[in-house]
Amino acid sequence: MTALSLIAGLALLMAGGEALVKGSVAVAVRLGVSPLLIGLTLVGFGTSTPELVASLQAALRGSPGIAIGNIVGSNIANTFLILGLTAAILPIATSRQAFRRDGTTLVLASLVFVAVILLGEVTRLAGLVFLALLAAYTINTYRTERRTHDAGAVVHEAETAEIEETPPRGLGLGPAAALAAAGIAAVVFGADLLVGAAITVAAAAGLSETVIGLTLVAVGTSLPELITSVMAAVRRHADVAFGNVIGSNIFNILGIAGVTAVASPIPVPAEIVRLDIWVMLGATLLLVPVAMTGWRISRSEGWAFLAVYGAYIAVQLSPSLRNAFGLGW
Repeated sequence: MTALSLIAGLALLMAGGEALVKGSVAVAVRLGVSPLLIGLTLVGFGTSTPELVASLQAALRGSPGIAIGNIVGSNIANTFLILGLTAAILPIATSRQAFRRDGTTLVLASLVFVAVILLGEVTRLAGLVFLALLAAYTINTYRTERRTHDAGAVVHEAETAEIEETPPRGLGLGPAAALAAAGIAAVVFGADLLVGAAITVAAAAGLSETVIGLTLVAVGTSLPELITSVMAAVRRHADVAFGNVIGSNIFNILGIAGVTAVASPIPVPAEIVRLDIWVMLGATLLLVPVAMTGWRISRSEGWAFLAVYGAYIAVQLSPSLRNAFGLGW
């Protein structure tokens, strides 16, 4: 029964996340919203809805390890797994102008998040600060890109076009709204199934809820970003995948941690402080020179990212490796 709930939860998250983004983008287009604003908000942040709902439900259930582990683990997976796999399929061109702004925002958000994590709890006040920073970033980015139509604007418009190109195409306003509503329902129900199954799996396997949050839940809730990025690479639009991951990582920290902490302050498990928050920060800092070297992520760098992620998962799931790092089980 647990395995069935786990599979059903993952399937609903994947299908629901895709339906939500597709439907909401179609609604926005029919209402005349600019492709720039759609790409910046609905596409850039919409694919993180499964992470948001899963972390929120975990926090409200009293499972902070899953709530925080999902945020940290999703950012690690986005960088090493999703960017790695995408670059392995097709080298990713990175925009100098867009990355200077968005990459800087991601690094600063990661540093602030680390500082809050080291305090031992993500409080409501911290959550409100995160949400205020997210609002400021989004408004400033939109105003700048609308005024200058820079490289970032081109990427965000391309993200909208990428979603519009996927079936079903040409949805009317009513069907699009229905699709978005169905996506929301599927994500909420799927996240509930996934979190419940994850708690059961952790107890049955002798794993901590934090480890499950960092691995199973984090990868499961990142499936919409994974599918979007891989399909973009297959269509030779790998730059869209890069923009999607950067936007998702920013939203994971400022949006998901912000909303979750406002709803229910999150105590930070000691495991996160000992290793995982530093892996997340290291992944973010490593992304800077990799993206700036020739302003592209090569296939070899993509394979290297995948190898790093494989090693990280091995440490998480191996008792001997965890003990070697002083992490316990």
